[in-house]
Amino acid sequence: MTETHPHALSDQHRHEEHGLPVGRDMAGHGDHAGHGGHAGHDPAVFRRKFWLSFALTVPIVVTSDMVMEWFGYSLDFPGITWVGPVLGTFVFLYGGRPFLTGAVGEIRSRAPGMMLLIAMAITVAYAASLATSAGLFDLDFWWELAALVTIMLLGHWQEMKAIGQAQGALSALAALLPDEATLVKADGTTEDVAVSALKVGDRVLVRSGSRVPADGRIAEGMAEMDESMITGESRPVSRTPGDRVVAGTVATDSAVRIDVDAVGDNTALAGIGRLVAQAQAAGGRAQVLADRFAAWLFYVAAAAGLITFVTWWSLGSLDQSVVRTVTVLVIACPHALGLAIPLVIALSTALSARAGILVKDRLALERMRTVNAVLFDKTGTLTKGAHTVTGIAATAGHTDDEVLRTAAAVESDSEHPLAKALVTVARDRDLTATATGFRSLTGRGVQATVNGHTYAVGGPALLRELSAQPPADLLTAAESWSRRGAAVLHLVRLGEGSPQVIGAFALEDEIRPEARQAIRQLRAHGIEKLVMITGDARPVAEAVAADLGLDEVFAEVLPADKDRAVADLQRRGLTVAMVGDGVNDAPALARADVGLAIGAGTDVAIESAGVVLASSDPRAVTSVIKLSRASYRKMIQNLAWAAGYNVVAIPLAAGVLAWTGFTLSPAVGAIMMSASTIVVALNAQLLRRVRLAPEDQ
Repeated sequence: MTETHPHALSDQHRHEEHGLPVGRDMAGHGDHAGHGGHAGHDPAVFRRKFWLSFALTVPIVVTSDMVMEWFGYSLDFPGITWVGPVLGTFVFLYGGRPFLTGAVGEIRSRAPGMMLLIAMAITVAYAASLATSAGLFDLDFWWELAALVTIMLLGHWQEMKAIGQAQGALSALAALLPDEATLVKADGTTEDVAVSALKVGDRVLVRSGSRVPADGRIAEGMAEMDESMITGESRPVSRTPGDRVVAGTVATDSAVRIDVDAVGDNTALAGIGRLVAQAQAAGGRAQVLADRFAAWLFYVAAAAGLITFVTWWSLGSLDQSVVRTVTVLVIACPHALGLAIPLVIALSTALSARAGILVKDRLALERMRTVNAVLFDKTGTLTKGAHTVTGIAATAGHTDDEVLRTAAAVESDSEHPLAKALVTVARDRDLTATATGFRSLTGRGVQATVNGHTYAVGGPALLRELSAQPPADLLTAAESWSRRGAAVLHLVRLGEGSPQVIGAFALEDEIRPEARQAIRQLRAHGIEKLVMITGDARPVAEAVAADLGLDEVFAEVLPADKDRAVADLQRRGLTVAMVGDGVNDAPALARADVGLAIGAGTDVAIESAGVVLASSDPRAVTSVIKLSRASYRKMIQNLAWAAGYNVVAIPLAAGVLAWTGFTLSPAVGAIMMSASTIVVALNAQLLRRVRLAPEDQ
């Protein structure tokens, strides 16, 4: 019988409609509740079964002869002897159904586990109860059977609820997308349509405060976008026409029109969802170890139960042999062991996804804790990948602002990246002027007229063609900039007499402010060697490395040869994490012990990396190390607790201390088993205390 939560179908529909994967069981834990069918996964099913079983267990316990004797009261009414058998049978068949069907599944798949152990325990308890009612045994067992099933249901309910909360990342991702979008028609009118109806090439209106329904580029308008669901950054970022926006982000202050270029499975959000699901379903070394423990534990428990039964029977106590055997089977249920790793995986994956860290490969995350060398690609990782003006020099009689305003006006119609950098800095400083007669000097620079005077802007080739010699102060500044790898542009005044160089500008790929913090944090976390690799000239690379305080530089390296640098570091005995953009760094990312693709908010399905960092913030590398160490620590703690609990509990359940008068009943065994599971779950929840957001580091 399959029972489904009322919202399950709508949640599944939402996942599928937006291209997000439908939730699956966590590796190593799906079998535990999975063989019984879909009902085994739903906390609501266990909740309903628990409360009804609990309601029926109360009268069974209250009318038990043993309980009445313990508490010194007496009840008697017609049919009291049938309360235990009738209600107990219902509890066994109704409340115990998930465990019984799960056991059948484990037998069919030849993968005995905890469901089979539970089923064996409650079946033996039920058979003993029936035999007692038939007068074959002198055991008051119905109340213990009912209590056993009820406690098992409570443990499973809480366990499934914890897993559901941890796996909420997928549902949260699905909820980020609106159900409807405002489509802009060719005639300019708008129409509300289902998000699933959008096609590539459509134009949609995103109003202030609304979520972007699909990936695309801004066609009209500008807005501050909340991209925290992709990058983990809480601060909104400005997006203008031509900028790319991602489904699920929010236009916080203004309406924009977006041309859709990706829908459904092709959106960044769907890619993130696939990675989250893949990571939560993936296993690692610790998971393999837990699975082996769980398999061994079944055989240990079965053997212990058989030995217990035979030993107590041989001692002449058939009643005790049944009680002790049931207790052994109950207390040996590897709940804690089965939950130890999967819950940590689910929690760490959900936490990392919220922080913009998308784990593709669990083994990569586990290896990250052992990394002692981090190799950074320069452009786009440690630097912004775009030039900015880092130095201005002007001749006597001119100010820095004056030469910048003039040069930016001359360059205003140019499409060259260096020209755009000049224009951007001038605009940011509110230094604007109008130029006319723009002319491109191919390979040398540009020329235009500003305030009635003709100027040219260009590099060394322009100066050679014009036979222009910079004054000594400009020449000194330019040589200094060139030595550290900066591009140098000159502003030359043309017209009367010989050309005059009146200004010079240094333009460099700007180092990310957060890169310095990232380097400091990595050193604080014990990383021995911090290295940079780039195809840039050595002076440029060494200038950046010196600024950041890196240990080593690989410069003038072709993309195809970057993996050799990784191999070189590995030959030195270092465990290497490679941080790159995931495209031309693919071979190096694949060769590294851990590959981290950075700045991939709109391209999350990078096959070569084990971990994808949705933002371009290199401080996230430290977050991955912290998460790796914390999650591994929790896995080992949980495994140690779960294994240690069984080593101690099984002999106690078998009655090794019975000679002292100390024994455990099946119901107490069930409580201990559930308590062990709760300890593991609570310990895993402590992962939430790990700070992953860059601003918290």
